[in-house]
Amino acid sequence: MKKILIVDDDQSINGMLCEKLREEGYDVTAAYSGTEAQLLLAGAKPDLILLDLMLPGLSGEELMSQITDIPVIVLSAKADITDKVGLLRGGAADYMTKPFDMEELLARVEVQLRRARTPGETATLHFRDITLDQETHTVQHNGTEIRLTRTEYAIFRLLMQKQGQVVAKLTILENISDDTPDCTEDSLKIHIHNLRGKLKAATGKEYISAVWGIGFMLTDPSS
Repeated sequence: MKKILIVDDDQSINGMLCEKLREEGYDVTAAYSGTEAQLLLAGAKPDLILLDLMLPGLSGEELMSQITDIPVIVLSAKADITDKVGLLRGGAADYMTKPFDMEELLARVEVQLRRARTPGETATLHFRDITLDQETHTVQHNGTEIRLTRTEYAIFRLLMQKQGQVVAKLTILENISDDTPDCTEDSLKIHIHNLRGKLKAATGKEYISAVWGIGFMLTDPSS
């Protein structure tokens, strides 16, 4: 589960962000001052930080100067373009002016988390004539997109990442929890059934095999 640190001294905004992001399946921690955030960062590294600038104690700008290798989305009432440009050049990954649209913020959060892949992780995965693009979250067969739901995409990406391996049901549920926190063992069967159907409809081939009592794996239909 992706971890997000919210740093904002406005309790209503901080609480609203915590609630909404948790509904989206993120692990959220709240800090109400720059000093508190500094202490939290000394003990744990989140995947993303949402940072207000006007904070008690350590300011947002001062805190950001100490942050490395963590994307920061600045949320500030400062609307001057000079402020935005300076912060982006100073290391901020993105900047949103308060008040902001929640759906837009969620989209920007998703973009930043997608960009912050593990070092060395390949953006595009291939299996026979199927391509999965981890940047755009799309799957294609010979250049034609196969439209998948968010859960189907998360399952197929895991199977693509573990080619040649049988992936246990529990492993699938644990690994896709960031994208689909509501998926259960019972619903997993339905999602995989639908995924197999879409792949076969697009390619005419069976790409996913069930290994009885264990889980699922990618199958090379040409072998």
